[in-house]
Parts: sequence; C-alpha cells; structure tokens
Amino acid sequence: QRATTHFASTFIQREMGAADNEEVPVVSTELYHKDFDAFVKALGGAYEKYGFVILQNHGVSDDLISRALDGSKRFFALGEEEKKKYHLAGLGGARGYTGFGVETAKGSTKHDLKEFWHLGRDLPPGHRYEDKMPPNVDVEEGEFNAVTKEIFAALDALGGRVLEALAVHLGQPREYFGDKVNEGNSILRVIHYPPLARDGEDGAAALAAAGHVRAAAHEDINLITLLLGADEGGLQILRRDGTWLDVNPPPGCVTCNIGDMLQRLSNRRLPSTTHRVVNPAADRAHLPRYSMPFFLHPNPDFLIETLATCVSDKYPNQFPTPITSDDYLQERLREIKLK
Repeated sequence: QRATTHFASTFIQREMGAADNEEVPVVSTELYHKDFDAFVKALGGAYEKYGFVILQNHGVSDDLISRALDGSKRFFALGEEEKKKYHLAGLGGARGYTGFGVETAKGSTKHDLKEFWHLGRDLPPGHRYEDKMPPNVDVEEGEFNAVTKEIFAALDALGGRVLEALAVHLGQPREYFGDKVNEGNSILRVIHYPPLARDGEDGAAALAAAGHVRAAAHEDINLITLLLGADEGGLQILRRDGTWLDVNPPPGCVTCNIGDMLQRLSNRRLPSTTHRVVNPAADRAHLPRYSMPFFLHPNPDFLIETLATCVSDKYPNQFPTPITSDDYLQERLREIKLK
C-alpha cells in the first residue's frame, strides 16, 4: 500500500506552502546521523511531492566546491581547438569534452545552449565493466583532474546516504542499494552555459536571437542527481498543475532529484520531475552559468524491476518488463542525440 507521508517542519526548514510562495523543501543531511528515521520521513515526503529536495549541511566542503568551480572556469576558458582535443568521438559524450550545440533534450528539435565535461568512475585494468565504462580523459592544465575526482567521490558518498533513506522509505533494507551502485556507471558533468550576450550588446535583443533556452525541459535518466555550484539561477521544475516553480537553493547547498530509473523501480512512487534551465533576465544575459550535476547510476548489469513493495491492487505495476540499467541508458542516450 502506498502511504502518504507527513513530516514536521522541524525536519524541513522550508515549508511546502501555497503556489504563490511555494519552494522546494530543504532537508538537513545532519539528520542522517542524528535521527535517521526523521531523515527517511523528510526525504520521502519531499520526494513524493516534488521529486526534488535541497540538501543542507551535506558534508561537501565549501573549499572543495570553490576549487572545483574555479577549475571549471579555467577549463572552459581554453580555446576551442584546445578543448576539442579532449573530445572522444564515438563514445556518445561518455567521457571528456562535448562541445556547444550537441545535446538535445528528448522530444526537442533544438540543441541546448551549453558545453560540458564528463568524468566517470575509474576502474582497474581488466574490470568486468570496462566495456561499459571507458577510461577517463586527463586534462593537462591545472588541477581540473584532481578536483573533479574529489567532487565525484564526495557526491558519490552523499548519494549513497540519500539512497539508504530512500530504500527504507520504499520498504527495503537500509543497505538495499549498497551492492547495486558500488560500481555504478555514475557521471560527474561539469557544465558551462556561455553568456547569451556579448559585453555591450543589448541583453533583450540577444535573448530574442538565442531562439532557445539553456536546457530544454527534460527528466534525468539515472537513479538520483546531485547538483552543485549553479552560480546563476534558471533552474525550474514542473508542478503537477503544469506551472513552473523556480528552484533557488541557498549558497553551498546540493539540489537532489529523482531520475527515471528510480521512478521506474518505485512504480512512480518517487517521481522523476520534469525540469529545465531557462535563460536569464536581460540584465544578466552577459553572464555565464556553471553547474556540476552528479548523475548517480546503478551498476550496468543491475536489473530495473519494479519493487514488490511499490505494487498493490490500487497501484498496479506500470513497468512489467524489466530492463538492465545499461540497456536503459543506451536507449535514452540515443533519444537525446548523444549516440
């Protein structure tokens, strides 16, 4: 049976108010250690309503976040030819650099206004997943490699704590996801959305000429996504009534949302919410936007099969045909034109 979760505002610092002042809830990750049951209740309730939550006191240091952002800015400031030498053809953008104007949201006819870098899990030679998870690309300049790998490890660990709570929320043992994501095909994506207006150019005219938004409406493929470092606004999520809600996390927080794989596993009990990144106001069109989402994936051979605890007479199985996480990933990559 699908239970409706209620939780006290003690555990969520931002209340789920009426639509005119509604905000995505903020949950303190300190509850993981201090009161795990409260952590489960807070996350479960927030995710069932929004598919998104903002994590506070998450343990990823401000210094690490700052160094990663600085390293990202230096990398994307390199010349086009210099960046292109880190592009690996034929990998669907799985590792290294993907240039501006490539990725297109599912169902969209226009490309997103961004370029990005992908870092994956390092595997030892001869690993059983090496045919699914190619080696990473090393950047010659600065500390970009080292700091992005630190961010990868920190967000991977934080995601594991979130999944422990969600496992319990879904009626599974706390350690349910442990051996299913420990060698997951997770990706740290470092994104640069270039300015839409040149210095001195009229912002309104530049926005009109852009013809598209920075990232079209989409859902994420993976289990959960942990987003760091968006220094400019623009993220919006789609409410159930068809209107858009701005997501403006406090500085230093991590925005964490449900992806399609977990939506499928949970029989839509945990929704994968449509979201987008809209263009800035005219007076900010000359500014770039940087962000670092961590897409937490299961191990490639994990079978996404609806959990029995999420199926009942009232909520029949909406995904009766299981699929491995890698097969699902490849299907979706083709849809967004990365393959």
